[in-house]
Amino acid sequence: MDADVVVVGAGFAGLAAAQKLREAGVSVCVVEARDRVGGRVFDEVIEGDLLIERGGQWLGGGQHRMHALARRYGVRQYPTYGEGSNVCELGDGPPSRYRGLVPKASPVVLADFRQSQARLERMISKVPLEAPWAAARAMLWDGETVASWARRACLTLGARRLWQLYCEAVFSVQASDLSLLHLLFYARSGGGLEALVTTENGVNETRSVGGLQQIAKAMATELGDDVMLSAPVREIRHSGSGVVVGGDSGRVVSAAHCVISLPPTLAGRLVFRPALPGFRDQLTQRVPMGTVIKCFAVYDEPFWRRDGLTGQATSAIGPVKVTFDNSPPTGSPGVLLAFLEGGQGRALGRADVARRRHQVLRCLVRFFGPRAAKPERYIEQSWAEEEYSRGCYSGHFPPGVWTAYGPALRAPIGRLHWAGTETATEYTGFIEGAVRSGERAAAEVLEARG
Repeated sequence: MDADVVVVGAGFAGLAAAQKLREAGVSVCVVEARDRVGGRVFDEVIEGDLLIERGGQWLGGGQHRMHALARRYGVRQYPTYGEGSNVCELGDGPPSRYRGLVPKASPVVLADFRQSQARLERMISKVPLEAPWAAARAMLWDGETVASWARRACLTLGARRLWQLYCEAVFSVQASDLSLLHLLFYARSGGGLEALVTTENGVNETRSVGGLQQIAKAMATELGDDVMLSAPVREIRHSGSGVVVGGDSGRVVSAAHCVISLPPTLAGRLVFRPALPGFRDQLTQRVPMGTVIKCFAVYDEPFWRRDGLTGQATSAIGPVKVTFDNSPPTGSPGVLLAFLEGGQGRALGRADVARRRHQVLRCLVRFFGPRAAKPERYIEQSWAEEEYSRGCYSGHFPPGVWTAYGPALRAPIGRLHWAGTETATEYTGFIEGAVRSGERAAAEVLEARG
């Protein structure tokens, strides 16, 4: 099969790139390893009309590309359930209830956290989205982790625990894994520190009736036979005259250009002939994926709502650190979504399902009472076990990577172009960022073609 451009990966980045290229009159072929489209967005009907959103599921108000696609394909949005009180467990007593953004905690801890947050907000404004490595203090910020910064910036253990919880909830990693510069860039890219963890006016504001994957399916339907599923790419041969992509399926695609829409760590597992320059290859060795297991407890009704609770809980103890009410828009059945992230995801990811279920339900009982102990169904999705993801939510940058290898992230190599949410400058790490990255890669190809 021949095309003007071959796109590797049928997640939102690859599909967005293919759409833009087709609209410009360029022929495309999208090759996808999985037997489905959507990448890290994966919805499944379990029984009847119960839809489980195993992957990405939320949209925020500023995510204009995704909202435009939702309108285009008639996918209605509804607000994440948030009526009532949230639950917070900081480790210095039993879980407490609160309303609004501020949990009940020691005034000293909250004041300490707020002063450290204000310091970060001032730093965030000084990070250029197109080139985080070019910030005036980039070397300093990239030279330490969020954990080491919090030890210096916070006077209380409680405030440091909150920053640890923040890194787990947003990045699914430990604070000790993450470059401070990456946190600053990510927060500016996503609209600020609070936007990354809130529902109203934040990135978790709405869910989609029928799930977000239906948008990817609709995009693929428009592309028709130009999307090849169950076709893992293993090797990419590239030269000054074109690109040849091949893999396990035995099918080979030749094209003038190639858009690779994989996370850096997965792109680094492909064989390139000739080999990629060391600068680019060493980047792929240094951008690991986060660790997250999404756990769903299904009940006959959302009983926590009658108790005046939103279903949203945060805990500094865990192993479940964050929960949401993930019930369908009808409100029945009741579904609690619990996240095992970062270190907890790594530890319990090696355990059997029965132990994970036990640990998750213990946390839900602490948060929401004894009725949480007996769900009708328990379902989970471990993204680190997914062969063609190897983790979620996205690739993250440990200390030293942005300043040493940042320029390699998006720079084309001959006829090879890079997409994927990790390459986005706005809403990096989100589906919105994936779409924007695909559009940017398509524009690069069109410019290269003249």
